Amino acid sequence: MSEDLNKETEELNEGEELDNILVLNDEEGNEVEFEFLDLIEYEGEEYVVLLPVESEETEEAGEVVILKLEDTESDEEESYVSVENEETLNKVFEIFKEKFEDEFNFVD
Repeated sequence: MSEDLNKETEELNEGEELDNILVLNDEEGNEVEFEFLDLIEYEGEEYVVLLPVESEETEEAGEVVILKLEDTESDEEESYVSVENEETLNKVFEIFKEKFEDEFNFVD
């Protein structure tokens, strides 16, 4: 996903849970749901590993999205940007695979 995504700030009612679901807005303002899998630190930067919430028409099931966490001026909002560097993406994914090798069935 080449677009920058911003985390939408949501207010939860008492007792309501999101089950690690993040609702992000793409550049066109469309809401996209992801399941948060992990936060990886690599070379002083933080990256989130997200799994798109599957819809029935999704063909590429199981592919994760890795976005870089960027600081914003607001404490209530986080900004996620796409990672263009293929080497960085591969390194972050390798760290993720090592951490979760017993929990996920990774297919090359």
